Amino acid sequence: MINVRDFGARGDGVALDSPAIQRAIDAASQIGGGTIFIPAGKYATGSIFLRDNITLFVDAGAILLGSQNISDYPIVTMRWEGETKQTHAPLIAGDGLKNIAVVGRGVIDGRGERWWQMHRAKTLDAPRPRLISFSNCANVLIEGVTLTNSPAWTINPVHCENVTVDKITIHNPADSPNTDGINPDSCRNVHISNCHIDVGDDCVTIKSGIETESKELLVPCENITITNCTMVHGHGGVVIGSEMSGGVRNVVISNCVFVGTDRGIRLKSRRGRGGIVEDIRVSNIVMTDVLCPFTMNLYYHINARGNKYVSSKEPQPITDGTPIFRRIHYSHMTARNSHYAAAFLYGLPEMPIEDVAFDDVSIAMAADARAGAPDMADDIPAMQRAGFFARNVRGLRLRDVRIENQVGEEFLLTDVTRH
Repeated sequence: MINVRDFGARGDGVALDSPAIQRAIDAASQIGGGTIFIPAGKYATGSIFLRDNITLFVDAGAILLGSQNISDYPIVTMRWEGETKQTHAPLIAGDGLKNIAVVGRGVIDGRGERWWQMHRAKTLDAPRPRLISFSNCANVLIEGVTLTNSPAWTINPVHCENVTVDKITIHNPADSPNTDGINPDSCRNVHISNCHIDVGDDCVTIKSGIETESKELLVPCENITITNCTMVHGHGGVVIGSEMSGGVRNVVISNCVFVGTDRGIRLKSRRGRGGIVEDIRVSNIVMTDVLCPFTMNLYYHINARGNKYVSSKEPQPITDGTPIFRRIHYSHMTARNSHYAAAFLYGLPEMPIEDVAFDDVSIAMAADARAGAPDMADDIPAMQRAGFFARNVRGLRLRDVRIENQVGEEFLLTDVTRH
């Protein structure tokens, strides 16, 4: 175990301590690895780069404070929102590593407000740093720490294998832009458990790149488990997409509570993006005050608003860019005080959503429900206390599904088949 104070870290919250922390990491790397111990104190730091076999231990009472100097986050090449490009390095970073960890009971505070301001003012020279992001790594552990005020996405493993995120707390302000909680991207064997996530965008999002990414980098995000978590506020509880051109498969979501998220379980994509989302199982979820508990939207229009190919309700030719959603099952779920609609499932006429099941699902609409679009798509009218909406779905099975306090019909089904 190597104490960063022995390498010159001051821990006064003023002096830049990332050079000392990096020296400790590099010294441990020279002897094959070890634990980098950060004792109680406040450590101002820019980007830190882990090495093989390194555990960064942030002790109780220790706070890493993101530097306010933009130059302390060098420009690196990494995937950013689905596409490889030049971006500011994360606060804690690593590439091509094995056996790495960030653990402890301390706090990592990205102090992201300056980055949010520059993002809104469009004065950034490159995309914002994420708080923790590793690329092409194996055997990754993030455990126990509290993460707050991330400049952008908070935890973002990319092309990693065997990733465990356990017992962490994430808190980003509700109005902070694109401050997602945990976003595995093109990863295999990911385990997310026992976390509390309260953020300014999606709480957990599963991604696999977009259509403009190099084909060799478009690999599935697969074998994902999310369990025993609480999701508060944010745009979605657990989300798949919309960057899913490499595909997403074999996902289990269970034993979670969502409070005040815009959507609950949300799947989103659009024409041109391609990719397959399949074999998704969701069970034992309780939601409260969620605008729309279940959405599957193949007309997602962010960055494509007004694009007639994306928004057309007429069948289009099936190509490699046609996205596919199939084999998605929900069971043993409760939603109370929902607002816009009980569910919103909108497939493509040329490629309906296929094999969707709801079993033992109870949804009650709020008496004072707000009105709004159940998901983001062109030509979708606002809804308020609507029932279960589904269009262009092949193989929809509903067993013991109860809708309460809706206005109008319980089930609004168009171009939906049972088989």
